[in-house]
Amino acid sequence: MTMEEALALQPAWVGHWLKVLFVCAYVLPFALLIWKQSRKAGIFAVIASFAAGFATAKLYDVVGYVKLLGLPHIVFWTPHVVYLGLQLRQAELPKAPRLIMMVITGAILISLAFDYTDVIRYLAGERTPMEGTI
Repeated sequence: MTMEEALALQPAWVGHWLKVLFVCAYVLPFALLIWKQSRKAGIFAVIASFAAGFATAKLYDVVGYVKLLGLPHIVFWTPHVVYLGLQLRQAELPKAPRLIMMVITGAILISLAFDYTDVIRYLAGERTPMEGTI
């Protein structure tokens, strides 16, 4: 079963959430490239998100659809949200990229809440494939 097929078997809210997350974490960062003050943050965001997505897909090929799939998000997105948080403190950051960074940060923090929970559960021994993919 492919990762896309496994995701399609999840509850509808998971699919809706993944669409929102895709827009916030994979599309919005490109908008940050418009302003000079947010260009570095945009490049970092694009790299972090695509690295997390690539690593998640590769990890799926190795372990299947288990709670450990949140690990690449933790590895790449935790430093990313710390960096965005520091960027949001810059006084010279224009309003539009500030708002975009806040939306990206919020979406990634929600995702990380799920990811940290899932990875901790996996490390605690909950290793069965996620519901619907067995």
